[in-house]
Amino acid sequence: MKLLTPWLISTVIIVISSCSAKNNLLTEAEVVDIIKRFDDGWRTKNLARVDSVLAPKYIYFTQSGGTFIRDSVVQTAGSPVYTLESMSRSDYEVELYGNTAIVNTRWRGKGMYKGVPFDEDQRCSIAIVKRNGVLSIISEHCTPIKTGNIFH
Repeated sequence: MKLLTPWLISTVIIVISSCSAKNNLLTEAEVVDIIKRFDDGWRTKNLARVDSVLAPKYIYFTQSGGTFIRDSVVQTAGSPVYTLESMSRSDYEVELYGNTAIVNTRWRGKGMYKGVPFDEDQRCSIAIVKRNGVLSIISEHCTPIKTGNIFH
């Protein structure tokens, strides 16, 4: 009976661990869905929606080499100084690594920021993680797509 107890405990731990690990495996559909919710929050100026998909330590790497922390991004999404006339995201390429995904997308947007018009076409890299069954965007970096290759 004493031998059965450690075996039983080990089996229970393995079963619980495998269920937990499966709960954190990402799917491509989940990844695309969270990005679409994020974009919808920006499009509709819905701060709660933008806020709901960002990790607590989310960071955005700007084109000029700066960073925006989570609170700044959420505030900008709902601010009257940032307006979108149009936006779209395409060319999703999703690489899954267990509970983490790296996503390559193309983002196009036209609007105004602090009185300055913008018309952007960007390649974006988005990192997403799934913990305890909850997805979060942990970082994003977008680079303008320019005509004429500089390096490659």
